[in-house]
Amino acid sequence: MENRFFEIGVISNTHGIKGVLKVFPTTDYPERFKKLKKVFVELRGKTEVHNVENVGYHKQFVLLKLSGIDSMTDAEAYKTGRILIEESDAVPLEENEYYVRDLYDMEVFTEEGELLGIIKDVFPTGANDVYVISKEGEPDLLIPAIKDCILNVDVAGRKMTVRLLKGLR
Repeated sequence: MENRFFEIGVISNTHGIKGVLKVFPTTDYPERFKKLKKVFVELRGKTEVHNVENVGYHKQFVLLKLSGIDSMTDAEAYKTGRILIEESDAVPLEENEYYVRDLYDMEVFTEEGELLGIIKDVFPTGANDVYVISKEGEPDLLIPAIKDCILNVDVAGRKMTVRLLKGLR
């Protein structure tokens, strides 16, 4: 079975001289870093596995010390790299939750059954995500990921049902 990975952070810089990576978390749960024993670092088409030696936090960043990265020079080589974890290490989903990656290319229908298009992008805005719905020959539609709009998400069936609030179209 193919491993599926989740991105949980992006390496933005180094921290100090001992190879600590300054990571901008792209997960809703930055505290998850403390529970990890290993991570994958993807950079320029290559993926390496590293053991997690230490985790700290500074402002909005995670400070990550990984095996085999022992100096500032070593760490600089990993700038812009993505921190990935295996699906088995992902935070379990609660009821009515789903992973953003599973939404891409999902068909979106109104509650009346009209096909609006497919999800082409997801923008986090702070308050809620916004789904970009694309349909050939029509301008993109932006749907906020709020309970009033998102009626049902069927990940297995690759179908989302939405209510178009006034002014969305």
